[in-house]
Amino acid sequence: MNQQEWLQQVAAKVKENEENRKKDPYRLLFHLMPPVGLLNDPNGLIQYRGRYHVFYQWNPFATSHGPKFWGHYISDDLVHWEEKPPALTPTEWYDKHGCYSGSAIEEAGKLLLFYTGNVKKGEQRETYQCAAVSDNGVQFEKEGPVILLPAGFTAHFRDPKVWKRNDRWYMVVGAQTIKEEGVVVLFSSSDLRNWHYKGPIAGSCMNGLGHFGYMWECPDFFQMDDKDILLVSPQGLKPDGYRYENLFQSGYFIGEWKEGTTEFAHGEFSELDRGFDFYAAQTFKDEQGRRIMIGWMGITDEQELFQPTIKKGWVHALTLPRELVLEGTKLLQKPVVELMKLRRKETFHGHVSLGMNGKTWGGICEEASEIKVQFDELGEEKIEIEIRGNVTLLFCPIKKLFTLRRKSYKDGAVESRTCELLRLEDVHIFLDTSSLEVFINGGQEVFTARFFADPEERSIVFKTNGRANLFIQKWKLGN
Repeated sequence: MNQQEWLQQVAAKVKENEENRKKDPYRLLFHLMPPVGLLNDPNGLIQYRGRYHVFYQWNPFATSHGPKFWGHYISDDLVHWEEKPPALTPTEWYDKHGCYSGSAIEEAGKLLLFYTGNVKKGEQRETYQCAAVSDNGVQFEKEGPVILLPAGFTAHFRDPKVWKRNDRWYMVVGAQTIKEEGVVVLFSSSDLRNWHYKGPIAGSCMNGLGHFGYMWECPDFFQMDDKDILLVSPQGLKPDGYRYENLFQSGYFIGEWKEGTTEFAHGEFSELDRGFDFYAAQTFKDEQGRRIMIGWMGITDEQELFQPTIKKGWVHALTLPRELVLEGTKLLQKPVVELMKLRRKETFHGHVSLGMNGKTWGGICEEASEIKVQFDELGEEKIEIEIRGNVTLLFCPIKKLFTLRRKSYKDGAVESRTCELLRLEDVHIFLDTSSLEVFINGGQEVFTARFFADPEERSIVFKTNGRANLFIQKWKLGN
């Protein structure tokens, strides 16, 4: 099937699901999501000719992980988005079973996409790192494979991220060795078409790591404050206390890369997000010099099939754009300032004192809300924030633990994710119809989750087992 035929079928599928979509109370109000089908990894994040582009992995024909297209959104401000036709469709011999994840760069005024072409032959898989080019940022012409699979790796070799340093181009690719160890592989080029294999730059049993997963996906490599940072999504990590509680992880290493080589001395792996639904994070540097990150607000696990939006013909979304700031050996995540444009009305602003004997403070969350809470001189009192009767944020200062709880959309059981936290200073919450993003202590820790409460439930309740003084601001959000 050629591209025009694919685009016609996609448009027909979107139109067919239009009424279904309009009747879904869980459609998000200010997050990017597919009009129909399944969304996963963000791809090709870039600011090109002043406009922000977000591409994403998309199966428009089912809410399962089938052949992937590149969906496409464009924005002037990271808040209001315009949907475009798919940028890449699986039309060629080298990508006929899916245009998998990748990245975008600008060169000589053109927008170039690098992606993985996926081909399946029975039980066998073939993988090709491919390029496509555009003069206008909307229509793309494929140039075909630029990298074939090197020796020593399985066909789980994908997700190219390209960047430039000192007049030379580099690419990292997520990979699995024939020993079934996850690694990230480095290539270099002078012209973006001819790439030279350098070798693994990080991975299992490298740089002081023991076995660290059977596959590393969605790598991203960039520099901040003279430090080199590798973002990656390892698969196959076993839970370790409160770490690695999800099926797959997304995090980063900070270190120093000897440019042009595979020498990358780095520290320990840190998770980017401690919630239920975060994976495959990607970043870009905008014209203001900010490093902005977006993640997939979802994950492939046993609960994926139970999301209620599947009955309405779609599943999953992307996170809000987050600015990254390096503080020592920690990446802080902060909602981009443009999100203040979503504020329609301040619905609460003031100090709240919680007393003894179970005294609480209750309010109403609008369908979409932003909530900022500052905590004044907390002692040993627990702080609990219950939202829409479905999710709860809990800080226990004695144990120094922060926990997010929600009711599972699989069976209603209460499940939790936890991180260690020395103290609680502030919480910044973005609440959409069926999602929650929580930034703690200026973005030192972040929890992201999808949840599906009764659409009529709007309560928010603050509780303590002692005394606590809070300063609360709350806004109704709209787009």
